[in-house]
Amino acid sequence: MSNKVNVGIIGFGTVGAGVARALLEKGALLEQRIGARPVLRRVCDRDFRRSRGFRLPAGMSTTDPADILRDPDIQVVVELIGGLEPAKSFILEALRQGKHVVTANKALLAHAGRELFNAAAKSHTDLYFEASVGGGIPIIKGLREGLVANEIDAIIGIVNGTSNYVLTQMRERRLSFHEALLQAKQHGYAERNPSLDIDGHDASHKLAILTLLGFGMSVKLEDMYIEGISKISQADIQYADELGYCIKPVVIAKRVDHELEVRVHPTLLEKTHLLANVNGVYNAIYVHGDMVGGALFYGRGAGQNPAASSVVADIADVVRNIASGATQRIPLGKPVAHGIRRVRRMGSVETRYYMRFMVTDKPGVLAKISGVLGRHHISIATVHQKERKAARIVPVVMMSHEAKESNVRAALQAIDRLGFVKRPTVAIRTEAPRSQ
Repeated sequence: MSNKVNVGIIGFGTVGAGVARALLEKGALLEQRIGARPVLRRVCDRDFRRSRGFRLPAGMSTTDPADILRDPDIQVVVELIGGLEPAKSFILEALRQGKHVVTANKALLAHAGRELFNAAAKSHTDLYFEASVGGGIPIIKGLREGLVANEIDAIIGIVNGTSNYVLTQMRERRLSFHEALLQAKQHGYAERNPSLDIDGHDASHKLAILTLLGFGMSVKLEDMYIEGISKISQADIQYADELGYCIKPVVIAKRVDHELEVRVHPTLLEKTHLLANVNGVYNAIYVHGDMVGGALFYGRGAGQNPAASSVVADIADVVRNIASGATQRIPLGKPVAHGIRRVRRMGSVETRYYMRFMVTDKPGVLAKISGVLGRHHISIATVHQKERKAARIVPVVMMSHEAKESNVRAALQAIDRLGFVKRPTVAIRTEAPRSQ
C-alpha cells in the first residue's frame, strides 16, 4: 500500500487556508509521525481572489465540489464551509463514494449527527470532527478514546470565545455589554451579526456534540435550555465580584438521578472554581468521570491555527487508519445512555440563584420581596441593599439557597408585578465546584 493518502478540502476560508498550508508545509513531519503522508490534491472554494497569505500550487484550485467528491484518487474529504446545506449533501456524497470525512461543522453535527454517523458506518468509512468543539482543544479525542473506560457524570465548560471575551472585558475593564461587544468585533472575535454567539446557540451546538459523546444521549436542541449573555449588566458583574463570584458563559450537562440536565446560560462561579480564570477567547471543558475524577481541557477555542491544528490531527488519524487497514477503528455506533431515562425539564433544576431587584427606595420593600420568595419555597442566604444617594430607585441583591427553577420563575413573575419594582428582575444561576 502506498504511504501517500490524497486529501481534498471543500472550503478555503480562514480555517481551510490554515489546513491547506499545514498540509503543504508539514507533510514530511506528519509522515514521520504517523507512518504515511497526507497529500493535498485539490481545494474547492467559490472565490480564490482574496489573499490567504500563501499561494496554492498551480492546478490545485477548483470551484466545483464534484472535482473532489468524484475524484477516485481522493480518499479524504475535509468539509469546512459550515452551515447545514450544502455541507450535509457534500458529506453524505463523500461517504457514499467511500471517502473518509473530516469536518468542523458543529451546527450540522448538532442537527444531523446521527444521520451522518449512520452513513459513515454503512459505507465503512471514518467521520472525524475534533475542531467542532473547543478549537484546538482535543476534547473529542479525550471523550472518544482517553476517557473510554469512564462513566461520565458531568461536563461543564466555556465553549464560546466571543461570549467569554465580552464578559471578561466587562469585568476587567468595566465596559458595558455593548462596549465590550464592539471591542470584540474590532478585534475580530465577533461576527458583524454576533447573535449566534451571544444568544447561546453556538454553545448549544457544541453541547449537543459533547452530550452525545459523553453520555451516549442524542439531545435535540429544542430540548435544551438556552439563554444568552445580552442581559448581563456591568452592575451584575460588579455585584458578583463583591460576593466572591464571576459570571461566565457556561454549558452544563450532568446526571441527576436518572435524568440528564442539559443547559446553556450565564452562570455565577465561585472565584475558586476551575473555570473561573478562563478568560478572553480561551475555552475550557471540565469532565468528571467515575474513574478519572475531574479532568480539565483548556486552550484557545477559536482562530485559524488552533482550529486547523485539530483538523490536521483528524486527517492524521484517518490517514493512519487507512495505512493500517483499520478504518472504523472507533465506531460511532448507536449511543447508549447508561442509566439515563430522559432529559430533565428545566423547571425541575435546582441550584442557587443571584437575584437583582430594582425597587423604589421606601420602607417595607425587603419584607414584601422576602414574603413572596418564602411563599414559593425560596430561602434567602444573603441580602445586600445598595445605597445610591439622591436616587429613588435602588438595587437589592439577594443570593438564595438551593431552589427549584419553576419556583424561582413563579416568584419573580409575582415580584415583578409589585408596584415598587421598576425594572424586570435579573436572575442568574450558580454552579458549585464538583469534588475532584
